[in-house]
Amino acid sequence: MSSTKARAALRTSARASAELLLIFLMLAVTLWVLGRMWSVVWPLVVGLLLTTLTWPPTRFLRRRGWKPALAASVVTVLFLLVVLGVVALIAVPVASQSGELTDGVTEGIQKLREWAAGPPLNIGDAQINKAFDTAVSRAQDGLGSMVGTVVTGVSTVVNGLVTAVLALFLMFFFLKDGPRFLPWLARQLPGRLATDVPAVATRSWDTLGAFVRSQAAVGLLDAVLIGLGLWIVGVPLVLPLAVLTFVSAFVPIIGALFAGFVAVLIALVSNGLTDALIVLAIIVGVQQLEGNVFQPMIQSRGLGLHAAVILLAVTLGGSLAGVVGSLLAVPIAALIAVVWDYVREQLREPPSHPGPDESAAGAAAPS
Repeated sequence: MSSTKARAALRTSARASAELLLIFLMLAVTLWVLGRMWSVVWPLVVGLLLTTLTWPPTRFLRRRGWKPALAASVVTVLFLLVVLGVVALIAVPVASQSGELTDGVTEGIQKLREWAAGPPLNIGDAQINKAFDTAVSRAQDGLGSMVGTVVTGVSTVVNGLVTAVLALFLMFFFLKDGPRFLPWLARQLPGRLATDVPAVATRSWDTLGAFVRSQAAVGLLDAVLIGLGLWIVGVPLVLPLAVLTFVSAFVPIIGALFAGFVAVLIALVSNGLTDALIVLAIIVGVQQLEGNVFQPMIQSRGLGLHAAVILLAVTLGGSLAGVVGSLLAVPIAALIAVVWDYVREQLREPPSHPGPDESAAGAAAPS
């Protein structure tokens, strides 16, 4: 072994390790700062997500000659009316049936427990009791803390209302002044940053908008088709299950599994094993249509992320920040991919062009 090459390899490894440690330290500091500023960051994130949904009609009105303030005001008011209508027509019945939905899931788990204890599995009661008691205990603890927070946590409710109001106002200002932001930002940045930052921001905005709108459209189609299937089969709680399917669509892969599991449990408890299998077939069929037909048709631009990357991102986001982390994991991963692709484009070697002598020699060579 060459001692010179070994020392060079060690120095290179040490330098690379030190640079990676600095990068990870910077990421940790950034995450810490974001956590301390979460009361401001969260309304900003929600406002951006809402803006991606409401920008197409605003752009349509502005192209028809409407003033920016008037177009943003009309779209904001219409959006607020739609949200209030959804709350009045859907959220109230869903909330009134949430207790029944929880009881149905619990009873379905108990039936699965009894089935696992019998043939052909014949799993011992001690193993079943230990596993299910742990799961039920965690679920009860989580549910109890959630119920306690909703019932007694007035500050949480107030914070939620403040977040919603701030997000709505931010959405209005984004709709009104958004197109002027990037030119203003380019004027403030020095040198090459004046070109790179607006370019990355434009790509990130396109990716974020494509993700939110496509997931909303796919989730709506899933909710309608699965809801119709549950209604035809005669499964109760169709409306809450359809709403759960729509909301779960924003958490790729894991959300669909969770919503389908709940629907099958409710069908098993209320209608029996045959209808539960029918519901399972309906959900699998709709998911196949979603993956092979709906998403390719609706998503004009894909996120460019492998399914394994999406699964790992959702898992990591959930472990770091719970439900909020699961919801934001995929768009954050997509934005990181956008930045990485742009950096790779800028670092790529330019294509080599033949010199004048090489060109002349090539032209003179016989064919």
